[in-house]
Amino acid sequence: MRIRSGSADSNSGTLGFNSQSEVSGRGGVRGRFRRLFGGNKSPTNPTPANANGNATDGILPTAEEPEELYTFQERLEQQCFSEASQILINEENKLFLQKNESYSLQDYNTAIEKLQNQHQELEEAILKTIRLSLNPGEVSPEALTSAVKAIRKEIDQDNAWMQEAQAEKPKWRPSKLETKHEKVLKFMVEERLDNPTAQCSSPEAVQGSSIQADVLAMGRQLKEDLKTVVETVRRCYPEKMDICNFYANIFHNVFGVRLRKIAEFGLDDKDCTFILRWVNEYYPQILQKPALSEHIRAADLGKLLPPSLLQPLEEQYFTKQQSDMLTYIGEVLSEAKQKWTSGEMPKTEDGCFISDTAIFIIEVVNGGVTSAETVLADRTKAQSLTTLLPELLQSYKSFLDDVIKSSKPITGPTVKANLHCIEQFSNVLKRKRFLFPDEVRDQSQFILKEMQTSAHSYLLKPVHTQLKPLYRKLSSDWLKGDNLKKLLENIESKSLDLQGLARASHQELMGTFHLDVSVEYVKGLINGDRFKDAKKQEQAHDAVHRDAQLLQQLFTKLGSQEDWLKDVLLRIAELLRLQELPAIQTEVFTMGTLYPDISEKHVSAILKLKSNFTKANRRTVKETLRDVLNESATTTTTTSTTLENTRSFFSLLTL
Repeated sequence: MRIRSGSADSNSGTLGFNSQSEVSGRGGVRGRFRRLFGGNKSPTNPTPANANGNATDGILPTAEEPEELYTFQERLEQQCFSEASQILINEENKLFLQKNESYSLQDYNTAIEKLQNQHQELEEAILKTIRLSLNPGEVSPEALTSAVKAIRKEIDQDNAWMQEAQAEKPKWRPSKLETKHEKVLKFMVEERLDNPTAQCSSPEAVQGSSIQADVLAMGRQLKEDLKTVVETVRRCYPEKMDICNFYANIFHNVFGVRLRKIAEFGLDDKDCTFILRWVNEYYPQILQKPALSEHIRAADLGKLLPPSLLQPLEEQYFTKQQSDMLTYIGEVLSEAKQKWTSGEMPKTEDGCFISDTAIFIIEVVNGGVTSAETVLADRTKAQSLTTLLPELLQSYKSFLDDVIKSSKPITGPTVKANLHCIEQFSNVLKRKRFLFPDEVRDQSQFILKEMQTSAHSYLLKPVHTQLKPLYRKLSSDWLKGDNLKKLLENIESKSLDLQGLARASHQELMGTFHLDVSVEYVKGLINGDRFKDAKKQEQAHDAVHRDAQLLQQLFTKLGSQEDWLKDVLLRIAELLRLQELPAIQTEVFTMGTLYPDISEKHVSAILKLKSNFTKANRRTVKETLRDVLNESATTTTTTSTTLENTRSFFSLLTL
């Protein structure tokens, strides 16, 4: 056997196989041990050729000679495994690679048998030390470090013998201690997860099925053992060994196998949820602890369960959650209907009618989706729980429609209370967009808008009925402003009938009231007298400008926040004042951009108030409007944001 260089840069000491690891998919745990245990060889002491001329320059290393005061047995008892290994390697080299005439055949065989037994004894002691390495207090860090060094020496000796062409070699070579070491670690992890001993910090808190108790126990053991690896075992292995990730791979795969068996068994809904939480929440949280995450690459480990097992568990969980959500929301709506049927007056808070219907539904939706996102580790899947929300809201709308159609004494208060619910729903859809897919959110907003419109119409209808005679008078002598003054006085008086709404709902209702009155005002303007010359048109401009200010002041006082309605009236007033065609075209272009629901009929009706504005000019202006509306239709996307920001005025102005 030839002496080979002991340089750390030599690759000849690594194990000569590239088989895929049984534990890790990233280079393999065996690959890691090859880099650790097979990277360097013991220093060598060249020996001269013997008298027969045989090459003795290949004698295995005899450096690190143990002190003669210590025998192999003493070193073994001291748990100095590296030194004990060196004693045996030196003896092995002498017996097999050097001719010693003092040995008789019987003595030679006896010495070999003794050495074989000692080697077996050393190997057992090393592997026992490895097996106990995760038991705090049973193995000292010094003993484990020495065992690791001994394994490396044994691997180097195996490698050296693999290069030796000589026929005679020890029966125990190769010892394959590297492979045995891996098997011991895997067996040790399996045994520890099958028989966990880690104590629960609060045993009284442990509840659930036997499956949950078993998984919790394995999880605690995994957590404690990985902590031991990071804090203690890691220091006994060379850094390049990456022992933390080696152990993490073993624990991950063994734990995963145990969970697969549980998942394949068939689980009830609670156990199904529990297993999903372990896969997607609890287990990742363990690996993300600062003490572990610094040394373990959790992202490389992947999921504990394969997609083939996760998918049916997720479907089972999803079905159960959606069923529970539908049941609960159905009960909430049923309770609201029951209170209505029995004639129960809605409760009040600070003088406002309110309902808990929306709160209960929002809580279950928010809780369901938030929890599902954690359990499934996927927001898109979690959002799918809300796909039936539009259907549920449609049922809620049907209930509110029935309330509005009735003539019970509690109808008004009930409608006001449900406007509060509508507002709460709308806020959730806007502020917690992450809970809903875009389509679900848009459909739900549309239904809520319909419900709000119906409720506003019901509450405002009696008021508009009383104000109708005053609306009719807006078309006569309106330049003087007397009719508008009377109208505003009546509006302020009738608004008292609209009290009893929560603040936000009251603001919305006053906004609708503001819109309705503004539309009635423009109707009166269009149906009134025409203005023959620029002077009259200037007076009309001033009157509309004045009225817009008065309307804005009153409705702002009442709670409306629809400031844009003032702008509509001011732009109509500007059309009355302008005389030059290009200026009028520019103003109409702006109006078409701001209010895409304006039509050619609306513009034509306004311009007809200007008696001196020719039909040809009106045609030119309408063409300008047509162009801007076509351009707007081409560039506008129907996103939820666009829909939310669209303001309708002229579409309410029937001609």
